[in-house]
Amino acid sequence: MAVQNRRAVPKNFRLDPIQINRARKALAATTETETIVRALDFVIAETARNRATAEANRRFLKSGISIQDAFSSMGK
Repeated sequence: MAVQNRRAVPKNFRLDPIQINRARKALAATTETETIVRALDFVIAETARNRATAEANRRFLKSGISIQDAFSSMGK
């Protein structure tokens, strides 16, 4: 998912090594740099999914469809 044809620039950050290691394991990355890149890609993709979901919900609600609880009469 990472963009390959972009120029990488060196950055300096103060990061918790335990947190980086946990993220590295969760993301199946081999290096700290790969961990950060994968985490950033994940956040970008998740934000796009959230925006698409919110837009779909807005369109659905705007459509005026009537929603009824099919289970409300059960158990009475």
